[in-house]
Amino acid sequence: MVSTEEKHRIVRAWLGQGSINIFGMQFAGKDTQCHRLAAWLNGVVISGGDIIRNGPNIPEHVRNEIDKGHLAPTEEFRAIVTPYFGRPDFAGRPLILSSVGRWSGEEAVIIPAAKASGHELRAAVLLDIDEEIVWERWRRMPEAQDRDRRADDDKPGLERRIRLFHDKTLPVLDTYRRANLLETVDGTKSLDDVEKAVLSVLYKRATSQTQS
Repeated sequence: MVSTEEKHRIVRAWLGQGSINIFGMQFAGKDTQCHRLAAWLNGVVISGGDIIRNGPNIPEHVRNEIDKGHLAPTEEFRAIVTPYFGRPDFAGRPLILSSVGRWSGEEAVIIPAAKASGHELRAAVLLDIDEEIVWERWRRMPEAQDRDRRADDDKPGLERRIRLFHDKTLPVLDTYRRANLLETVDGTKSLDDVEKAVLSVLYKRATSQTQS
């Protein structure tokens, strides 16, 4: 039986300074799993929303759209997010992307930008949960206190974000699936079990691609 440490070693060697993009509906645990991956990969976690919300020189109309719970317009997304991949302090380290390029069409920007910066996309992972689980976790949010509150964490905001996932993100996942980049894991399990499942699919991908 292969130990966790050995799986980590093999995935690190396979990934190099490439990138992995983690997707899922709201409350799927994307950011948590991104940070867990980054911890043993010595990777950098990148969230498109964080870059746009917290980056310098972001146009005011873009910030206003985000505060309303909308995604940034695609052209602004392209101009703001893609140069971020080439930051010198990312050199030699893998990038763990938290749903970066989650709106249909943005994957056509992210995939070549990652490759051009030396962080070629090696896999996308969907943390699969259904809407019932989303709402259950939303109701538990005040007691769980396991995430930063957002301006659109109210009921209408969450309804809007679920619609966007179905309308805008599922086509992105279809693109990754057709490119043989997509892996799916059960996101309803405990955080530790989800992390093990993510490691398992990456290990399987790493060993199969190394042997071929």
